[in-house]
Amino acid sequence: MSLSARLVDITTLDVDAIVNAANESLAPGGGVCGAIHRAAGPELARACAAVGACPTGEARITPGFNLPARYVIHAVGPVWGGGHAGEAALLASAYRSAMALAAQHGLASVAFPAISTGIFGYPLQEATRVAVTTVGEALASSASPMDIVFACFSEKVLAAYRAAGVRS
Repeated sequence: MSLSARLVDITTLDVDAIVNAANESLAPGGGVCGAIHRAAGPELARACAAVGACPTGEARITPGFNLPARYVIHAVGPVWGGGHAGEAALLASAYRSAMALAAQHGLASVAFPAISTGIFGYPLQEATRVAVTTVGEALASSASPMDIVFACFSEKVLAAYRAAGVRS
């Protein structure tokens, strides 16, 4: 069981699952979502359409198709509205839901992006604290070991995970 943060393109990681910072419709979008859909190929969009919608705070799983990862876990974090609309609880719920799906599918390695910190506008430092705390709690209560990578797309994001106590 390990928890690490790395400056890496999440779509290149050879892990059991990568997590997509998804929207509620699970449609291809911008940012990490768009990058994952482009790397996985058009089959991912078709699989997401078959799954249907995913409410904020929840997650769904699909195959990884052309990705090195076997699965994509689509976790829907909240759009930042100032911090007074339950955003922290919804973000934590998205991480917990993703971790629960990983455990249910017997996955040993999962990579997460910084969910909700892109176009959804969640402040990076606050989001990484929620991510690290929630994933750490899920790991501590899990019966099976899991290696978690926080895949950071920039030095700024990596620094935020370092500030939250995650090493490489």
